[in-house]
Amino acid sequence: MPSIAVLLSGSGSNLQALLDAQAAGELAGEVTLVVSDRAQAYGLQRALNAGIAAAHVPLSAPRGPLRQQWERRLAGVVACFEPDLIVLAGFMRVLSPVFLERFPDKVINQHPALLPTDGGDTVTTSSGIVIPALRGAHVVADAIRLKLPVTGCTIHRVTPRVDDGPVLARAEVPVLPDDTVESLHERIKTVERRLIVETVNRLLG
Repeated sequence: MPSIAVLLSGSGSNLQALLDAQAAGELAGEVTLVVSDRAQAYGLQRALNAGIAAAHVPLSAPRGPLRQQWERRLAGVVACFEPDLIVLAGFMRVLSPVFLERFPDKVINQHPALLPTDGGDTVTTSSGIVIPALRGAHVVADAIRLKLPVTGCTIHRVTPRVDDGPVLARAEVPVLPDDTVESLHERIKTVERRLIVETVNRLLG
């Protein structure tokens, strides 16, 4: 059974989607490791509840040599489990070649906005509307601020460039007139949970 490592920083709702699919025999792999940069991330507790190895690898310095040391430690922990796929599920750290070169073509990311297939600055939706490609940590709020008619989620292979890399799957979510950041993000998460399971199954099946 292919091995999956999940890196997260928060509650782990997308991890739970993978665990639920695994428990139902509907996942073409097995989550064997969950790692977080935050000790309080509830995703670690989800892993422990499911009997899965969980690790906290704290980051003390966001830049400089200490940051590189942290990525090497993180890569060392992950490598011990020899994963066939590494899923960044709400992992709020940008990974550099220090980490990525240890796991070529094995790291994928979930992003709560639509990203283009060509790495450009705009996305053409299914209805032909051209919208900006939203990158960074506040893209749900940005979608509302820019009054976009539609946003969505993207799963892509990870490169050193932020929110870039070959697109593996994408799904659209309409932005409603009365949406708040919370309500829109919740609808995006619902789509993300389905999309991550489908994508993992396609990659590992």
